[in-house]
Amino acid sequence: MTQPKLIDSPLFALVREEQIEAFNEAKRREGAVDFTGGDFRGLDLRNLEADGLNLSDAYFRSADLRGIDFRNACLEGASLAHAQISGAYFPPELSADEILMSVNFGTRLRYRTK
Repeated sequence: MTQPKLIDSPLFALVREEQIEAFNEAKRREGAVDFTGGDFRGLDLRNLEADGLNLSDAYFRSADLRGIDFRNACLEGASLAHAQISGAYFPPELSADEILMSVNFGTRLRYRTK
């Protein structure tokens, strides 16, 4: 299992400082953002525009993810242990059981294969 890491990026720094509106504006200019393995523990990420983010193997323990639309983000291998997810949208490849296992037990998210 990979360890969560701090990513050397101005965009990641904005998220870590919970400057979500500033991040959203910068992301619109930058385009694709890769936060693979990022450490988001305990952060309030409400209103984050997650469209196109690569959040694979990210660590969201106790983060506030309420209302975030992750449908077009990559969450493969991410851990949602004890995160608040009310009102969040997840990619259709993630079953409700998979999401609940991650929230309740910290398991890594596994996408369904057809």
